[in-house]
Amino acid sequence: MRRWHSNPTVTVVIPAFNAQATIAETLLSARTQTYDQLEIIVVDDGSTDGTAVIVRQHAEADPRVKVIHQANAGVAAARNAGAAAATGDFIAPLDADDVWLPEKIERQIEPFMNGDAQLGVVYAWSTMIGEGGKVMAAPRPDTAGWVLPEMALRNFIGNGSSPLIRTTAFRETAGYDPTLRNRGGQGCEDRKLYLQLAAKWRFAVIPEFLTLYRLAAGNMSSDVQQMLRSHDLVSSDFLAEHPDLAPIFHESRNRLGRFMLRRALAERRLAAAAALVRSMAAHDPLFTFLTVSKELSRPLRHSLLRLLRRPSTARASTERQSLDI
Repeated sequence: MRRWHSNPTVTVVIPAFNAQATIAETLLSARTQTYDQLEIIVVDDGSTDGTAVIVRQHAEADPRVKVIHQANAGVAAARNAGAAAATGDFIAPLDADDVWLPEKIERQIEPFMNGDAQLGVVYAWSTMIGEGGKVMAAPRPDTAGWVLPEMALRNFIGNGSSPLIRTTAFRETAGYDPTLRNRGGQGCEDRKLYLQLAAKWRFAVIPEFLTLYRLAAGNMSSDVQQMLRSHDLVSSDFLAEHPDLAPIFHESRNRLGRFMLRRALAERRLAAAAALVRSMAAHDPLFTFLTVSKELSRPLRHSLLRLLRRPSTARASTERQSLDI
């Protein structure tokens, strides 16, 4: 068991691609942490806007900020590049459009300093920011300890900027999986990493809102199938070593489909909802029937059924549009 005689170093890893609108605020939130024993690595993932200029300005003002430039390879590859270059005892991922509260790292480092050698991850609560900076309701998970079954059911951490990860634990994993992007299933890279960590390490939670993360607006119709593919790829990959988790991953897929269906309906996107229903029905017909019966009003069910019954060519044309319901 390692005991630190001085404050351990935390490496902040920030992947950035065309992030000029938000990277300055993100970097400032890292630089102004009350815990200042930091190394801040920004991985410029082939940006073509002013991201590099802004990051360079911060690096000139703060010697803790370092920059890695690479050709665009996606967020997973960028995070891995930053983690590989990390010299700190802990790794703190931070997306280029997210913001930390000042005491975030200080609060998360405390459980590690207590000397629990099996503790690999400490996460905190996150608050979602919608359009116009509106703060939205957010979950307050309390899952801690040996959390593998719960992580198989859902990504209770919620976003990639929340956890503080022991570097030795991170390097026992395969890192973030860049092949998900290549396989058309980008989106669940965080969860796949958390599953690997949860298989070997304990998790702890700080029950405070310490991370602010932005929700992308208007992307539901294009992301539906990608998110489901990502979930399915991660489940399939992980089940190869943990087949006992198959029933939990099955329920997890149902829950994700239901959540995304509710969101599609709330955003008034009937085409996206129809695509979801097809995918959900292929996975679990009974669950899908019960969900549609419960979630949709009778007029809406009729509208959805009409769309589902259209010939494939007409359906494909319709599903490229976002329809009011």
